[in-house]
Amino acid sequence: MATREALYAALDRYLAALLARDHARLAWASGALVTENNVALEPGDGLWGTITGLGPYDLRFADEQEEQVALFTTVTETRDTSGACIRLGLRGAAIAEVETIVVRQADEALVFPDPKFERKPVMEAIVLEAERSSRTEMIALADGYFATLQLNDGTIRTKFHSGCDRVENGVRTTNNPEFFVPVAGLPCEEQFRLGNYRYDDRLRGRRFPLVDEERGIVLAHGFIDHRGRLGEYELTDGTRASSPIRRPHTFYLSEAFKIRDGAIEQIEANFITVPYHMPSPWDAYA
Repeated sequence: MATREALYAALDRYLAALLARDHARLAWASGALVTENNVALEPGDGLWGTITGLGPYDLRFADEQEEQVALFTTVTETRDTSGACIRLGLRGAAIAEVETIVVRQADEALVFPDPKFERKPVMEAIVLEAERSSRTEMIALADGYFATLQLNDGTIRTKFHSGCDRVENGVRTTNNPEFFVPVAGLPCEEQFRLGNYRYDDRLRGRRFPLVDEERGIVLAHGFIDHRGRLGEYELTDGTRASSPIRRPHTFYLSEAFKIRDGAIEQIEANFITVPYHMPSPWDAYA
């Protein structure tokens, strides 16, 4: 079992090699699976050939039991700076898994305004032992969040702290009345109780490869599918709403859930648009 220090050191070696655009600096396990934006690539392809800088934002966490480490940060490719999530799975000293999301806004139809990648004390804090949950409980809370979001009808299938906050692609989408979504001024649970996200038809391919019990963080990957058939609908308070997505559409995501005292306290998410109902190279990976 790897230590947190060893996992963070492996992440730092990876980032140094990435910035140098030299994947050969690293030890790669036989059959390593490397994906970028849900597409399997050879080590050294994709971001490895275009990165020109790594931003100061550094939200990292680790799973010593499963030898997993992950980072939310920003990357620059010449003119463009993008939010990114990088997850590594180790096999001893060798890299067996790399899953990267780069939110290249130039490629996205949905552009999040004025993203800010700033330190988040809640996400960084160590959870007191008396307020920690088991791995099984943490995964169930994160999975319950996805179950709440899927065909969101106002039923809550997880537990939230009051005032729960969510940041997506560097922008607060809760407790933020300036965001363009009408319910954005509300915290997590209140948004879901309204049934605002009823147009999210499927939350599939849910994976929870990293659980950091000390930091209270579960990292999840998966897809949100929109069939695009829902038009007008009614929130649970009677307000009329209109689905923003009227075509077959899919988001691919990396999402970190901060869990303290048996409830979700904050969420950090990166997601991008991919082809509708796109499968994942990770589906058959063991």
